[in-house]
Amino acid sequence: MTEEWTKEAVVEVILKNLRENLYDVDTETIDPKSSMKDHGANSLDVIEVVSATMRELEIRVPRSELTQIENIEQLAEKFMEYL
Repeated sequence: MTEEWTKEAVVEVILKNLRENLYDVDTETIDPKSSMKDHGANSLDVIEVVSATMRELEIRVPRSELTQIENIEQLAEKFMEYL
């Protein structure tokens, strides 16, 4: 089953996983140009959100390619390269 992903859909998956890991964050008001840390995520939260999103999208992105990611939108763009 192949699913066509848009960047907006990938952002929604990231936000869903962010919501599941940070209970006090309002993902309805998150600007994709902001970082997860801007919304209170610590390093472990970020790793869990990234890992959960990759599992859901059924992709593997090398860690070395994630080090320069600064915000949610850039993360979605990187994930799009692997879909």
